[in-house]
Amino acid sequence: MSDARVTDIPVADAGESFVDLRNHAELVLDGRLADPHGAYAHVRASVAARLLDAQSLLPCGLRLLVVEAYRPPVLQRRYFADYSAELARRNPERPPSWVHEQASRFVAPLRVAPHVAGAAVDLTLCEPDGTELPMGTEVNATPEESGGNCYTAAPGIPTGARSNRELLSKVLTAVGMVNYPTEWWHWSYGDRYWALRTGVPNALHGQHDAIPNQEDD
Repeated sequence: MSDARVTDIPVADAGESFVDLRNHAELVLDGRLADPHGAYAHVRASVAARLLDAQSLLPCGLRLLVVEAYRPPVLQRRYFADYSAELARRNPERPPSWVHEQASRFVAPLRVAPHVAGAAVDLTLCEPDGTELPMGTEVNATPEESGGNCYTAAPGIPTGARSNRELLSKVLTAVGMVNYPTEWWHWSYGDRYWALRTGVPNALHGQHDAIPNQEDD
């Protein structure tokens, strides 16, 4: 995410309102990263529409399980700092530039972070009762603790988990979202990384310090 090909992409913010995904019964929301203000459940309207379209493409009985959507900048900054500190501790011989680059594989620097723009969701698949399907790792498993299996195309995961990842990718790709390949659960629309992957000249959604212009429908 710290690559200049991403950071140099301009943002022409479309000014879309934020939608509370908890108001859409088609989707399941997980509370493990819930905050008192419900920020985690919000995305831009165009992202919400795509998630609902993707849900409609799943086989009967399967659901999208959203773990985290919008992330306040202060939290994004903390995630990046904490992960950077852990990498520095594990690799004391490495310079700060290496730590920053490696941290950016897994946690986006604030300036380019899709979550703080309301453009990204971390999600998985579940059964009607909320039981998560096996995906090879937990959501948010780091490359270090998962042995690299958090990478979307990791070769070492079980066949069932591979099929589940492929299904998740199929429905989200079909509605125009893109995956960040270090994290099988991370999908976005309208951010800088999406712009790079799709070849458009600018991102549609920029950073917000709070959730403005919320829509409840």
